[in-house]
Amino acid sequence: MFKISSFLAAVALVASVLPVLAETKGQITVTGEGRVFAVPDMAVITMGASAEAETAKGAMDQTSDITAAILDRLTDAQVDLRDIQTSDLSLSPLWSNRASSDSRPQIDGYQASNRVTVRVRDLDALGDILDAVLSDGANQLGGLQFTVSDPAPLLNDARVRAVADARARAALLADAAGVDLGALISLSEGGAHAPQPMMMSMARASDEGIPTAQGETELRAEVTLVYEIISR
Repeated sequence: MFKISSFLAAVALVASVLPVLAETKGQITVTGEGRVFAVPDMAVITMGASAEAETAKGAMDQTSDITAAILDRLTDAQVDLRDIQTSDLSLSPLWSNRASSDSRPQIDGYQASNRVTVRVRDLDALGDILDAVLSDGANQLGGLQFTVSDPAPLLNDARVRAVADARARAALLADAAGVDLGALISLSEGGAHAPQPMMMSMARASDEGIPTAQGETELRAEVTLVYEIISR
């Protein structure tokens, strides 16, 4: 009797599980991408001053003089102080190459450098600013990058496009597989990428300043959607 009751209990358990298994649905995972292009409204310049001298103080003084001239020029161009930042101030010895088996390398002098990063919001003045700071002694130019000052609305547009792209891909794949899309199970953002600034190609200096062309910059967003799929 005990064996019969145990058998019936097992049968009842299997019978209760089978409907759940029968209702289990498959899933489809898709990734969508959204792209938005915009005309930049701001430029970021990275420039610097570097000098060599026999003494550490001499090298640092020359670098400081050039940096001060650059900052004065930027102030004259009405660049806001919040858009100017100095960084990477360094001083290092210059070693001689006259080392031999019985002598140590000697310090021939010192090199000092300083870097200035500037955000220029008036793009019409950009060429003149570049020409002026180079004339004032800036001897290092890390490049010119074009970007947008407020990327948030553009990134949101890219996110909306990414979701639409993912939904369209899911519908296409489901139709090709002969199934229907069910409920959305999950949505995750793979990343939103602010403008990758375009490096300037410096052509030539002229009486009207260095010519520049900002072109367009791209903003991207990625999302991943997981849908239930239902057999037709």
